[in-house]
Amino acid sequence: MIRIIAGKLRGRKIAEPKNKNTRPLKDLTKESIFNVLQHSNLMNFNFEKSSILDLFSGVGSFGLECISRGSKNVIFCESFTETVKILKKNINKLECENNAEIITENIFNINNINKLKKKKFEIIFLDPPYKEKKIKNLLEEIIHLKLLKKNGIIILHRHKKEDEQYPKKFNILKVKTYGISKIIFGLIS
Repeated sequence: MIRIIAGKLRGRKIAEPKNKNTRPLKDLTKESIFNVLQHSNLMNFNFEKSSILDLFSGVGSFGLECISRGSKNVIFCESFTETVKILKKNINKLECENNAEIITENIFNINNINKLKKKKFEIIFLDPPYKEKKIKNLLEEIIHLKLLKKNGIIILHRHKKEDEQYPKKFNILKVKTYGISKIIFGLIS
C-alpha cells in the first residue's frame, strides 16, 4: 500500500493497481522529491494554494500528496482505463473531489494538451512509463503553451540509465538518483 506521507491526509492509504501496466511512485522516491522541494537551497516551494499538473498520474500518489500539503487544485492526467478507476477511487476515498480534476485522454495528442492552455501551474510533474521516448516533444509543448508559472518547477521521473535530450529552454536545477530511477528538477528560461 502507498500512503500519504505529510499534511492533512498524512498516514492515509492509497489503493495500488493489481496490473503491471502502472508503476506507482514509491514512498521513498516521493518523500525525496518533497524534501528537495521544501528543504533544498535551490528551491523552497510552498504548496499553499498552488496549482499542480500531474501528467501520467497513475493512481494519484504525487497529486494527492500535493493536496494533502495544501495545493488548491491538481489536474491528474491518466489514460489507462483500469488505472483511472483506481485514481477516482483514491480521490473519493480521501475526499479530494473539490481539489481534483481528471483528464483521461492521451496527453501526447496535441488537442488534449491544448485543453490546458488557459491554465498555469506552479509544478508540472511527469512520471511517464520508463520506455516512453516522446518526453522532449511534450516538454516543448509545455513550453510553447506557457503552462508553467514564472519560477514554476518541472519534475521528471525517469529510469536512471535514460540519457534523453531536453529542450534548450529546460534548465536542469538538480538530478537525484534513487534505486533504478532518477528525478530531474528543472525550470523554463
